[in-house]
This record gives sequence, C-alpha cells and structure tokens, in this order.
Amino acid sequence: MPTKDPVFVPWGHFKDIKSIVTSKQFYPIFITGLSGNGKTMNVQQACAVTKRECIRVNITIETDEDDLLGGYRLQDGQTVWQNGPVIEAMERGAILLLDEIDLASNKVMCLQPILEGNGVFIKKINKFVKPAPGFNVIATANTKGQGSNDGKFIGTNILNEAFLERFPITIEQSYPSNKNEIKMLENVMTQKGLTKDADKKFADNLITWADIIRKTFYEGGVDEIISTRRLVHIVDAYAIFKDKMKSIQMCTNRFDTDTKTSFIDLYTKIDGGEDVTSWLQSEPEQDSDDSEEGNVSY
Repeated sequence: MPTKDPVFVPWGHFKDIKSIVTSKQFYPIFITGLSGNGKTMNVQQACAVTKRECIRVNITIETDEDDLLGGYRLQDGQTVWQNGPVIEAMERGAILLLDEIDLASNKVMCLQPILEGNGVFIKKINKFVKPAPGFNVIATANTKGQGSNDGKFIGTNILNEAFLERFPITIEQSYPSNKNEIKMLENVMTQKGLTKDADKKFADNLITWADIIRKTFYEGGVDEIISTRRLVHIVDAYAIFKDKMKSIQMCTNRFDTDTKTSFIDLYTKIDGGEDVTSWLQSEPEQDSDDSEEGNVSY
C-alpha cells in the first residue's frame, strides 16, 4: 500500500481518480500527459488516502505475458510457479497500475479479458483466475497510444485500438496550476528546512521560470519543457548545495547546450527582476480550478 507523501498537493483529476478508487468498482482508466506532471503520483496518492493496495508495473517493449501473468522460476534449485503482478492484483482486489503503457508491444494483448472485467485462464498451470472485489486497472502514458510523431517520446508505440477501447475514460493531465505547484515546492522546502524568505523567493522564481518556458514550448518556441518533477529535482539539489544557479545548471545539464544556456539566461533575468516578456509569444489555457485541470474523454 502506498504511503501518504507529506509534500503532495491534490490537484487536477485527483478527486476523480480518488472517487473511482474509493468506489471499488471495476472501471479502467487511461491517464495521458507530458512527462513529469504527476500522473503516477496522483494514482499512488489516491490509493494512499483511501488505503487501497496499489501494485505498480513499469511497462517496457520487452514486457510479455510471463512478466505480467506469471511464469515458472528457479527457486532453491527447483522450478516453481510464481504469479505475476497482474494475477497478484486480481487475487488481492488491488489497484493495478500499468505505468508507461505506451512503451508496450502487442504482447500486452494478453490483458484483453482482464480489461473487460473477466477472469483469465492461465494455460501453464491450468487455472482460471477471477478478479476479487475491488480490483481495477489504471494505465499511464505520455501519449494517447498513437505513438509519438514529434519524436519526444522515442520508444512509445501505437497500441492496438481494441486494447485502448477497453478503457472507458481517458484523462488528459496537464501540469499543475502555478498556485498548486508553488504549494508543492514550498512543502518540499519546508520538509528540507528551507524556510527563509530567500528560499520562498527562489520557489516563486522557479514557478515563473517554468511557466514562461512551458508557454513558449506550447507555442513551438522551444523544444524542451520544465516539468514539475524537474522543479522538485532543482529544490532537492538546492537543499544539498545551497546554491541556486548550481542547482539549476546541474538539473538542466541533460538539455542540449543552446537550450540549457537559454533556460539559465531566462532564470538569471527573472532572479534579477528584468523584463522577460520577450519570451512570451502567447498564453496557453491555464487550469483555473483544482478539480478541472486537464480533460476527460469518455
């Protein structure tokens, strides 16, 4: 069972996810959104606050039926059957979290009957497994299962349409609003003993910085984005090194030189109180209410 994260701030479709988890009804959810915007966190924290067991499976192109349903393993010199995470979740009435499902191959089609709420027959042990009450499936992805045309999520695949049809709703998750994101960073800072006014100012500047970069990204002005996860990484680095610019530099080193330089220059201007309106081309839609961030497709 996931534990409650003290820095977590409920936002977006958290209430919807929590309602489905609480209902204990079988109602699969497909959650899509850019990397690092809290898709997995929302699911895990919904399970934590409702005290529901959550079994997480990280999907890759190599994930196959044995990885999911189970297989024979060598144990103490003997070959024994071991249930896979899907069977464990079914028998325990847990939430099955299929993380990064769009990295999967067609081998995940073995989940078809399970996504219909039915049991599954395991041929290798001649056993039919029925889901216990409370079992449900939640999948997360960076795409909608249609692949990545822009190349940002290399390795994602086009999922079978029949597979996607088994998910009644698709939640499109955006990044948190500035209000919620600043709460998250402040919670992280408080947890790490960063409570000075200068620390609060740093958090405010980071939110402004990320917001400008995201708006520019949505307009096609830059090819990279600053995620919520990366903002938390920067605060974590700041707690260690006590140096704002070093923390930002180290956490943006993964970007190409031009992108990194432009991002650091932008933060320097924000920190110095300079005018940065030239970065803004136009404003994308911002989530206006904590319960309305992102979209839901039925």
